[in-house]
Amino acid sequence: FSRLLHIHYTFHIFLPLLYYSKDFGSEMESYLRKWCVVFVLLALGFSVVKSQPQAQVPCYFIFGDSLVDNGNNNGLVSFARANYFPYGIDFGGPTGRFCNGKTTVDEIAALLGFRGNIPAYSDVSGQQILQGVNYASAAAGIREETGRQLGQRISFSGQVRNYQSTVQQVVNLLGDETRAADYLKRCIYSVGLGSNDYLNNYFMPSFYSSSRQFTPEQFADDLISRYRVQLNALYNYGARKFSLIGVGAIGCSPNALARSPDGRTCNAQINSANQIFNNKLRSLVDQLNNNHPDAKFIYINAYDIFQDMIRNPAKFGFTVTNAGCCGIGRNAGQITCLPGQRPCRNRNAYVFWDAFHPTEAANVVIARRSFNAQSPTDAYPMDISALARL
Repeated sequence: FSRLLHIHYTFHIFLPLLYYSKDFGSEMESYLRKWCVVFVLLALGFSVVKSQPQAQVPCYFIFGDSLVDNGNNNGLVSFARANYFPYGIDFGGPTGRFCNGKTTVDEIAALLGFRGNIPAYSDVSGQQILQGVNYASAAAGIREETGRQLGQRISFSGQVRNYQSTVQQVVNLLGDETRAADYLKRCIYSVGLGSNDYLNNYFMPSFYSSSRQFTPEQFADDLISRYRVQLNALYNYGARKFSLIGVGAIGCSPNALARSPDGRTCNAQINSANQIFNNKLRSLVDQLNNNHPDAKFIYINAYDIFQDMIRNPAKFGFTVTNAGCCGIGRNAGQITCLPGQRPCRNRNAYVFWDAFHPTEAANVVIARRSFNAQSPTDAYPMDISALARL
């Protein structure tokens, strides 16, 4: 209100001048009018800049796989890359995101109040790191060998090492470790890995022996044990607010459905294994909260949020739940989206963008329910918005 009074007062200063200037000729009048307009526009501009809300947290760090990779694999020798059209068709062009547009973390960053997307580790520099970094890498897993058949990728442990390097840069920028620790403890750390440990490891027996070594229960235990090690490493380097994202229903992806008899029935074996992992991850949240009272860990139930979209598509505006918008073969899911391929036109009607990844429309649903839980089961023990307020 005070800014509006200031602009109103400015007009009253200039109006007499504009009236008086008629005695000095039309040239002086035109000159003053131009400067009046410039001054008012500048005042309005400064007002808009000042009124832009600050982000709810100072920074947002992201660890994950192709669901949230925003370009880290672009420079790697890997088949797991999405730096070509039609990926990014609704994002101004391909960036390395495995989507037609925004990923879940892009939307969450906006909900947190960040003015732009969190930069990829491969591209970030200087002061940019103070708003956070995205370390996610397509084909990455919790286990080191996961995704190796696709080429280079940055595993969970590799992403954590990259974060540790970032922390040293934060210390240098802020001046000392105490200031850096105070800064980092207010940031949010999003961790979403495990999908590839099933998709590109456990359920790929021709490349990996894990399914012969472990039962689904044992494999989940192994993953959670490794997961815990990396979370503790992040904690030791200043992380205090963790959002742990569960594995989705991989057995309902177009790639899995393409192998089912009717093209619509989800693979119960894969989904069961995913749920075993998720249940253990939720239990890990309780354990970590008990062990680290100065930190807060939350669990995001991506599995059930995604299942809600598949079972009740009309509620979210979807009409196609069993096929990719861009892909080859049955359910457009046997081969993922190829360079130059023409995708579907009505992308907002599809849950899946390609053989494995959600569309922007689906990502937005997941992100918003992660941020502000719409069901008691969406997040535990609180949602991301509550985590940000701590």
